Parts: sequence; structure tokens; C-alpha cells
Amino acid sequence: MSLEAQAVAPQARVMALDVGDRRVGVAVSDELGLTAQPVLTLVRTNRKQDMKSLGRLLRRFGCTEVVVGNPLYMSGDISPQALKAQAFAAWVREEFGLPVHLWDERLTTTEAHRHLHAAGRPGSEHREVVDQVAAVLILDGFLAARRARALE
Repeated sequence: MSLEAQAVAPQARVMALDVGDRRVGVAVSDELGLTAQPVLTLVRTNRKQDMKSLGRLLRRFGCTEVVVGNPLYMSGDISPQALKAQAFAAWVREEFGLPVHLWDERLTTTEAHRHLHAAGRPGSEHREVVDQVAAVLILDGFLAARRARALE
């Protein structure tokens, strides 16, 4: 199989999560691993309920791996929010036994707000979708890096 064919061979979907204290933005890839689509924003309650909701989504979309945004400081140091995201990633790995990847998500929320402004969404409407858009940006970056590695 050629490298190009390997890069677009059908595979299982990947789910990306933009984890916050109150909400989790969710995005999933297509089966080819080429595009990312927003799914929804989960409102967090507690670990048990968060994992139950996430499990339903993983089954619904047939995802076999997860990418969790890792919000490092601009210096690359670990931020308090990154520690929380890393703990969430560990819970996902423990609960579902799936590969979980941490992905540097510095500035994705800022970029998500820019995308929403460019799309004509008023700032008052950003809260309900900004986490989903951030999850899409996280997944886009992860998928692009994976395709680049496949072509090396």
C-alpha cells in the first residue's frame, strides 16, 4: 500500500476533548482521520457522571482513541489547568482502557473565539459552542500531525 493510501486508509474515529472546570467540548474525526466535527459541550457534574456521559459518546461514534487538550503555559511549563486536564485524561484511560493522547492546546480557546467572530457569531453566543470549536482545533492539529508522520 502506498504511503498516500496508508495516510487515508479507513480507521476508527478519534475523539478530542477540551476539558474545563465546568464544561468539556467534544469533537470527533471522520473514519478516515481527515476532518474533525464538533459534537457537543458536556456540562461537568462529577467524575462518575462525566465518565458515563463520555462513555455514551465514545460508543455512539465508535471512537477507539481520545485526544485531550493540554493547556500548557506559553513557556511550555505545566499550568494548574493542564494538571486538571492530565488528571481527566488519566480517568478516561482508566475508565475505558483506550489510548489517550495529550495535545498541546495553547491558545486554542483564543483561536476558537476568532473563528466564531469570523463566522459572524455574536460574543454572547460563544459560551455555548466555544469549547466544541476548541476541541475541533485540538483534533485538527492532532490529525494533521498524524498524517504528516504517516507520510514520512
